[in-house]
Amino acid sequence: MTSFARAERFRLCDLALETGPDAPTLCGDWTVRELVAHLVVREHSPLSVGIVVPPLASVTDRETERVAKKSFEKLVGRVRKARNPLALPGIDQAVNTAEYYVHHEDIRRAADGWEPRVLEPGEQDALWRVVRVSGKGLIRPAGVPVVARRSDTGAETTLRGGDDPVVVTGLPSELVLFLYGRQQIHDLAFDGPDEAVANLRNASLGI
Repeated sequence: MTSFARAERFRLCDLALETGPDAPTLCGDWTVRELVAHLVVREHSPLSVGIVVPPLASVTDRETERVAKKSFEKLVGRVRKARNPLALPGIDQAVNTAEYYVHHEDIRRAADGWEPRVLEPGEQDALWRVVRVSGKGLIRPAGVPVVARRSDTGAETTLRGGDDPVVVTGLPSELVLFLYGRQQIHDLAFDGPDEAVANLRNASLGI
């Protein structure tokens, strides 16, 4: 059975080829070409260290620029093959679920007229695990108590404890995008003290 992380990898590759290398994404000024180059560097180059070590970000940026000059079709093919340690079973689900889902949506939602996808319950469950595990770290910049609530099942998880939390309600797929700093989100509800809600919505979330 193909994991959600791997399914999103293949979907991203298909969409990248359909959209083309020069189309915009939600990753700042990156085009689809540069986003795909980022994925190649992340999975195949030791110079990807700048992704997790900010002082070395310039090293990773230069390597991404270098890789992006290669054949776009070959770059996509390299991502699709998934022959790297990060794509091993077990590791793949843990480290690639959010990466490939968010970047797939970065391409989809940069286009005019985008609509949210309808995901299977198991796929939403995989993204809910991302909310529960990674959300606590991702929410820190907001500095306010936050509870995430699934709109499909009613399940809740506390991302940051405290009195009078902001309760963010929506599908796991939209909650993940919000936690990773994307503004193109659909049907999320924010309930709580006005100032706390404003701080959360204006916070610089993501990695």
